[in-house]
Amino acid sequence: MSSANSVANTSSTNIVPVQAEFDSAGACVGLVGPGGAYFSPPITGSTINNTVITGSTINNTVIGGTTAAAVTGTTVYASSEIGYNASAQGTVTQLTSKSTGVTLNASAGQITMNNASLLGGTTVLFTLTNSTLSAKDVLIVNVGSGGTSGAYWPYVANVAAGSAVIGVYNNTIGALGEAIVINYATIHGA
Repeated sequence: MSSANSVANTSSTNIVPVQAEFDSAGACVGLVGPGGAYFSPPITGSTINNTVITGSTINNTVIGGTTAAAVTGTTVYASSEIGYNASAQGTVTQLTSKSTGVTLNASAGQITMNNASLLGGTTVLFTLTNSTLSAKDVLIVNVGSGGTSGAYWPYVANVAAGSAVIGVYNNTIGALGEAIVINYATIHGA
C-alpha cells in the first residue's frame, strides 16, 4: 500500500523502429535505423562476435598501429605503399647465358641477366625457380635498369608451383648484348 504523500513518477521512452542484420551463426552484426542509418549492436562485455576489444586493441592488435603486420581482409587499402620488406626480397645473376635458369626463393627481387647477345626481334626464355611461387600466383616483371631504354620487353610466359618461365623480347632490329636487370614481384593467390 502506498503512502498518501507519494508522488507519481512518469517516464517517456522514444521507441525507434530498427532492422537487424544477422550473420549465418545468428549473431547480430549491425542495425539499420531511421533513414537507413547503419550502426553497430551494443557490445556485450568487451566482445562483438568473438572479437575482443580492450582499450586501443582488437584481439591484442593495436588499432591504427603503424608497425607492419599481417593483414587479412576482404578489401585492403593502403594510404602509401603496398610491397615487400627487405627480408622478402633478393637478387640473383645469370651465369652463362640469357637462357640460363636462376634460383631465387623470394616474393620479390632482381634478376641480373647475362650480357650475352640477343638478336633483334627475338625472344629468350629462362626459368626462375622460386619456392614461394604457386600456380595461383601472379608474377609481375619489368626492366629495372641496364640496357638500352625501351629495347627489352620482359613478360611471364608461365607460372607453376615452385617456378616461372620469364621471356625477354629484343624490340630492336639489331643484336644487343647487355646485362639488363629484371625486377619482379609476386601477388600471391590463395
